[in-house]
Amino acid sequence: MEDINEQRTQRIQKLETLRAMGIQPYGTRFDETHQIQPLVDSYGSKTKEELEHDTIECRTAGRIVALRRFGKAAFASLQDGAHRLQVYLKKDVLGEDSFRLSQELDLGDWVGVEGHLFRTKTDELTIEVQNLTFLSKGLRPLPEKWHGLTDIETRYRQRYVDLIANPAVHKIFETRSRLITGIRNYFTEQGFLEVETPMMHPIPGGATARPFVTHHNALDTDLYLRIAPELYLKRLIVGGFRRVFEINRNFRNEGISTIHNPEFTMLEFYQAYADYNDLMALTEDLFGKLAQDVCGTTKLEYQGQIIDLTPPWRRLPYFEAVLEYNRFDRTVLENRKAAEAAAKQLGLAIPKDATLIGIVNMIFEETVESKLIQPTFITDYPTEISPLSRRKDSDPSLTDRFELFITSRELANGFSELNDPIDQRQRFEAQVAQREAGDEEAHYLDEDFVRALEYGMPPTAGEGIGIDRMVMLFTNQASIRDVILFPQLRPEKPS
Repeated sequence: MEDINEQRTQRIQKLETLRAMGIQPYGTRFDETHQIQPLVDSYGSKTKEELEHDTIECRTAGRIVALRRFGKAAFASLQDGAHRLQVYLKKDVLGEDSFRLSQELDLGDWVGVEGHLFRTKTDELTIEVQNLTFLSKGLRPLPEKWHGLTDIETRYRQRYVDLIANPAVHKIFETRSRLITGIRNYFTEQGFLEVETPMMHPIPGGATARPFVTHHNALDTDLYLRIAPELYLKRLIVGGFRRVFEINRNFRNEGISTIHNPEFTMLEFYQAYADYNDLMALTEDLFGKLAQDVCGTTKLEYQGQIIDLTPPWRRLPYFEAVLEYNRFDRTVLENRKAAEAAAKQLGLAIPKDATLIGIVNMIFEETVESKLIQPTFITDYPTEISPLSRRKDSDPSLTDRFELFITSRELANGFSELNDPIDQRQRFEAQVAQREAGDEEAHYLDEDFVRALEYGMPPTAGEGIGIDRMVMLFTNQASIRDVILFPQLRPEKPS
């Protein structure tokens, strides 16, 4: 810390020196003719002789990330985003004043340069600078060993330093942006209307999760940060929109892990006159087209495995999955004592008030999810754990619901929507009973949503896809924090 403070003091002194030279340390606009990457793309294949024959003049700007001085000359590397280019600063070319300015430069400073391209003796594409413009003074030095910065705490807490030090991180977030643009374009082309719904709800709903609570002073009422947009999007289907989607921020007051962040991004969409089978086909098509457009292939490498997104994907009923990956006798699915015994064999702690389905679901989460590496739709979830899904006509104890698992993680949840208001009220009431029994994640009773259903909602299918987890898959990242620019962290300890 003392070393940083000393360097910062030296840089502040240089800042004052710049002002004494009549130079504004924090400049205004700079007109570029080229950004660094297009410049390299256009002329990076030119030979030394071609650059000498056809003079390429350019003006560009960036952050100094390397600096080597040699008496009356210096080489520096400018970085623009993820891209870098060397520049050559020579006293005979710059003149006395500008070269003196170059002597005040530090790593992290921003400059604009004007000159022409040439190749050095080592054949590196370089700008010979004729005019140097100071744009911004960096007062804080880059961290020691910042090239390839690996300290996790610094990378996440100071993402701006991570982006400077690790050009590959830029690629992750460029890919994220391309994926979201691709999603938006896909649904627009499919006839979906993009909408926005409230982020503060009077009643939390649409998912099983603990909400964040805030207070609106003017209304003197508590509000909840959105855990899901589902109930508002279905209100729009009631109102007559046939196809809607929202790329939304959700907030859940739960744990933090490599796959969970309290604030995250979801895609949620609803289609009238469709069922969950339609959405499974749509999901296969969406992932396949995004992979082809963004990665150039439907076979993605993820943490040493090849994930094949080529449709069709496996579809496996929920109860069959429990039996397949555990080889239990079927009585485990039908008898609470048998289920409890099986769960205890697995080392699971069973709450006293756990139902048969609750125990089976614990077994599913413990033993099945980790085995679902390749894209798999787990279908036909029990009604008890699917409070917003339509019952199956062939078996009312099950629902027309699926969850998509890839690399052992749930990436999507979709179902044929429950549009029977009487059934919906009964399921809400059952959830209220669970909440009163101590389940803080159980649903509230949303009277206005039930009222909306009583006006009539056509047969509808809806789905939510976790965009952060999708980006993890497409960029081969093991932690959700690596695909969120500013992940939630514990408060920083005072130094």
